Amino acid sequence: MKRTILLHPDPRLKKAAAPVDDLSDELRALADDMLKTMYDAPGIGLAAPQIGVSSRLIVLDCVKEEGEPPRPLVMFNPEVIASSDRLNTYEEGCLSIPDQFADVTRPAEVEVRWIDRDGNERTETFDKLWATCVQHEIDHLDGKLFIDYLKPLKRQMITRKMVKLKRELART
Repeated sequence: MKRTILLHPDPRLKKAAAPVDDLSDELRALADDMLKTMYDAPGIGLAAPQIGVSSRLIVLDCVKEEGEPPRPLVMFNPEVIASSDRLNTYEEGCLSIPDQFADVTRPAEVEVRWIDRDGNERTETFDKLWATCVQHEIDHLDGKLFIDYLKPLKRQMITRKMVKLKRELART
């Protein structure tokens, strides 16, 4: 089932999410819903707080090459356990902040540990777009948005645009 994505500013997007203590069928179904929602948006990542669920769960699929099979990842309790000193800058966007983009600099490579949908602990090193995306989504779990990396003026400008968009959407 497709879920509704919260739009910034929303206080639920600024709260740290609770760890997932035990995997249940309900949480696996939530992960499936999140993947459907993400692909439909369309996006490459989605965190549970973005659909109003305060759980440390993210989904992502950064495969963009035509003809490449999708690689959906479901991560419960993901955490960056190592990051490179080398940095990368990507123009980031967010499904909770539609049509707004800005350059964000993050570690170019990160090693992430998480629990997969079967309850297994996994560790993988990500680089390029995958590294940016997984860090962006983990930030959501900590109540941080990509605009929090921007200078105050740019962040305020985007927030004002979002307030206006939310007002317009409320009228329709």
